[in-house]
Amino acid sequence: MSNTDARQQASGSAPAQVTDGQADPCAPEQTAVGRAATADPAHSGRRADGDAAVTGYRRRGRGWAVALVAVAVVAAGVAGADAAGLFKGAGSPAAGRGGGYQTGTEAVRRGTLTEQTQQNGTLGNAGSYTVVVPSSPGSGSGSGSGTYTWLPAPGRVIRRGQVLYRVSGAPVVLLYGGSPAYRSLSQGMTGRDVRQLNTGLVRLGYATAAALGPRSGWDYFSGETAYALGRLQSHLGLTVTGTLPLGQAVFLPGPAQVSALGTGVVPGAPATAGSVVLTATSVTPVVTIDLDASQQGEVKTGDRVSITLPDGAVTPGVITQVSNVATSSPASGSGSGSGATITVLVSLAHPRAAVHLNQAPVVVTITTGSARNVLIVPVNALLAQPGGGYAVEVTGPGGHHLVSVRPRLFDDAAGAAQVTGNLTPGQRVVVPGI
Repeated sequence: MSNTDARQQASGSAPAQVTDGQADPCAPEQTAVGRAATADPAHSGRRADGDAAVTGYRRRGRGWAVALVAVAVVAAGVAGADAAGLFKGAGSPAAGRGGGYQTGTEAVRRGTLTEQTQQNGTLGNAGSYTVVVPSSPGSGSGSGSGTYTWLPAPGRVIRRGQVLYRVSGAPVVLLYGGSPAYRSLSQGMTGRDVRQLNTGLVRLGYATAAALGPRSGWDYFSGETAYALGRLQSHLGLTVTGTLPLGQAVFLPGPAQVSALGTGVVPGAPATAGSVVLTATSVTPVVTIDLDASQQGEVKTGDRVSITLPDGAVTPGVITQVSNVATSSPASGSGSGSGATITVLVSLAHPRAAVHLNQAPVVVTITTGSARNVLIVPVNALLAQPGGGYAVEVTGPGGHHLVSVRPRLFDDAAGAAQVTGNLTPGQRVVVPGI
């Protein structure tokens, strides 16, 4: 009986009929389906926790366990045929011949395997902002309204020290900081907002770090702060007062790309306190991945990644955040396989590589480990054995035989696996054909 015949008997349907050593032409199609269940590298996973044939692995894709169940049926027949000596001897026909399903072979190799997994992601901007009128800009009154006299067009990028918008001809300047403006600032005051102002004045060149003194004291509004602020006001065409009225500056975390103007916000419209002037986004690109919650342990902050952009270009990045909170689609139900996901954020090492891209689909390849000088085989060469563990089918001048192996690392992107076992680099192992 040939290797093909043994596989056909393990297909799980009616046994193959054999006459004069020829297989039933109806059986190979069933067997090929079973073998091909291991051929999808997208369902490969990471380290083996033991030698259990089906359940002993942490897999990244839920479909992998199903594939192993299917291939175990095929492997049962292969193992039985091997025990019967059907793979022995130089005269044993090659797998896939004599009417069987198509197969090929690939060489066992020794080298470095990088464990990788691929995930779909969306490239967008890192944050969004809403700018609200706190008061009539430049008046220092803390309330009231003026008239919009200039507004930025959607898509425009505003940076530190530049005018964000104008009310009654007075400019509102953008400064960087995580704390929003909530009061007027003057000499003698202290606080985080004062530190943000001092930092901005230094970055813009209106003050020096030496003049402001130790950084620990930058939360104090000093005479040097008032002098530097007066220089900024003069540059903007404002009345030089050395104080910062509420509404004369907007603090945002960084550069802002205008997304849209507020409802009814047009030149000539009233700038009423509490109304939305505009919405904006950060200009820092970030990739967002909705990762299956079951794979949370497979990635961590600091993992290096490569990002394939829509045009095929590849740029490096790093995972900056892995959420601890899972969300589930309302239509997905609950329980195992409910579709619960966690959010993973990836920053780009070279943000300019993603210029002009927003809400673009990308593929993220995450590197989670590597091993040097190891035996490497194709993932789809692995066969689950009915008694537990895995094997590969080795072919050569002496015929076909199974060799038990233990998988270690998996490279999802390349469809390769690190294994340990009685293999030699250069040996040929059977893989499903095309």
